[in-house]
Amino acid sequence: MKKFIFDVDGTLTPSRQMMNQKFENWFEHFATHNAVYLVTGSDRQKTLEQVGSTVYNLAIRVYNCSGNDVWEQDRNIYSGIFNLPDDLRSDLEQILADSKFYRKTGKHIEERPGLVNFSIVGRNCNLEDRYMYRGWDEDKKERVTIAESLSEKYPGIRFEVAGETGIDITPLGADKSQIVRDFDLKNDRIHFFGDKMEPGGNDYQLSLVLARSGQDITQVKTWEDTWKALKQLA
Repeated sequence: MKKFIFDVDGTLTPSRQMMNQKFENWFEHFATHNAVYLVTGSDRQKTLEQVGSTVYNLAIRVYNCSGNDVWEQDRNIYSGIFNLPDDLRSDLEQILADSKFYRKTGKHIEERPGLVNFSIVGRNCNLEDRYMYRGWDEDKKERVTIAESLSEKYPGIRFEVAGETGIDITPLGADKSQIVRDFDLKNDRIHFFGDKMEPGGNDYQLSLVLARSGQDITQVKTWEDTWKALKQLA
């Protein structure tokens, strides 16, 4: 049986939002008849809010926090630890203070199991704030610039553009690619769907490992792209 791995934000849902109801109903049927896994930078509670408990529990495994917090339904299989270094925390606070983006909503450094998410606009932002920052970031390339600069300064830590507003920060090797330890790349047939597969995106490392082993990867821009591609496979 082919195994399907899905990113969540931008792949199954609009970023930080709930699944479209029609797609959710269709996907529940798909996940009932196929081996489905989810991998996301978000924590468990946020993922439950986005995809709903039915889809979450139909997944064979959910890799929250980029695989640093692993769940099978309501059973925690593994939870990692990442303590943000004091000097990096100071750098993030300085970057936040220096950013010229005009709307900062709070909760800019969010510590999750095995992962830290950094956001200039802040996790407390509403949809309008999110759209404003997305436009700003597309024009200024702020997140890419921050990630590249910090990667040079902290070679033992990975900085990846995630979703529409964040940067995921993990120790090297603790990004989404770590989930391949649970798969047999020689014998399993895997198809991975994600929206951030370009270098520096938080789906890139996983897509690279899978592509090198001859697995299928599909980069999408929206959940509609994912649904269209799945209908062609069904």
